[in-house]
Amino acid sequence: MDLFEHEARDLFERHGVPVPRGKVATTPGSARAIAVELGGSVVVKAQVKTGGRGKAGGVKVVHSPDDAEQAAEDILGMDIKGHRVHKVLVTEASAIAEEYYLSFLLDRAARAFLAMASAEGGMDIEAVAATKPGALARIPVDPLTGVDTALAGRIIEAARLPAAAADAIVALWTVFAEEDATLVEVNPLVLTTDGTVVAVDGKVTLDANAAFRQPSHAGFVDSPDEDPLERRARESGLNYVKLDGDIGVIGNGAGLVMSTLDVVAAAAAEAGARGPANFLDIGGGASAEIMAAGLGVILGDEQVRSVFVNVFGGITACDAVADGIVRALALLGDRAAKPLVVRLDGNNVAEGRRILVEAAHPLVTLVDTMDDAAGAAAKLAAAEPEA
Repeated sequence: MDLFEHEARDLFERHGVPVPRGKVATTPGSARAIAVELGGSVVVKAQVKTGGRGKAGGVKVVHSPDDAEQAAEDILGMDIKGHRVHKVLVTEASAIAEEYYLSFLLDRAARAFLAMASAEGGMDIEAVAATKPGALARIPVDPLTGVDTALAGRIIEAARLPAAAADAIVALWTVFAEEDATLVEVNPLVLTTDGTVVAVDGKVTLDANAAFRQPSHAGFVDSPDEDPLERRARESGLNYVKLDGDIGVIGNGAGLVMSTLDVVAAAAAEAGARGPANFLDIGGGASAEIMAAGLGVILGDEQVRSVFVNVFGGITACDAVADGIVRALALLGDRAAKPLVVRLDGNNVAEGRRILVEAAHPLVTLVDTMDDAAGAAAKLAAAEPEA
């Protein structure tokens, strides 16, 4: 789960990382009031979960409360790479002498943690890595020992950061470890003209798999920015990702669903449909209730024109899946006016097929093989709607 900058800032402050004073505003008037409270020059920054805010005009340095109000009016409502700006962070402006880059991340390829740091902060770090690879230091971090003063010193030496950054580096590692993050990034980490090191920007990605031991993280979910279907799926405990196609996909097991997406994409290209509308894994031991919840989410997607349910019964018995389909269609009623193509195989398949045949729902078509079922779903999605 990615955090907004102001949420990252609050986590930094909680763990002792020096940050500028600041507050969030949702109206131009509240931005003005915050600027009055802070005094002096302030920075008004769009709060969206994407990069490139500055280039898009979403970050403005202003020198009076009136200018802060105008900046907020200009920024609120902007669309930055498909993200609508609903709030701004207003912080005191820092007197910057030098800018650096620092991050801690999970290096999945190496199955380890990694510190990355550079004396060339405030820039696109990917560009620095591509054009000046020697300017970006990479230091492995032992998960059992973490980052102490000694390792902070190694990071400072390798990246040519100021010695004053040591405490901030250790504190940022504390954020990474104690908040179950997979990324903590500061760009820039600045040295001010009075010799203070301050994190003036921050990006944090939290590990959603650790949410059970981080109850405070529940408050970070941003409802206005979150896709309502993804929110509904999450609330039902479903592993769902919204895509751009018109064929809904339900399967049991991530591997099977990924394979299904490939088959559906190929079938859609041949039939003239748009392709998969989602990834939805109902899991290895999903109940009829989970099946019904998943189907309800997919049928609630206005883009979906047909649904492919692809289940290989193992822990999930085919009769439970079939029962879930029947129950979901009864519950949804007129809202379920989209055709379903169902392929069942494996555990208790005969009973599952019997349940669907006896239900004789006009929207449900049983198909024996995955390829044929994907083709049928694609043709239904591509068909002209009836007048």
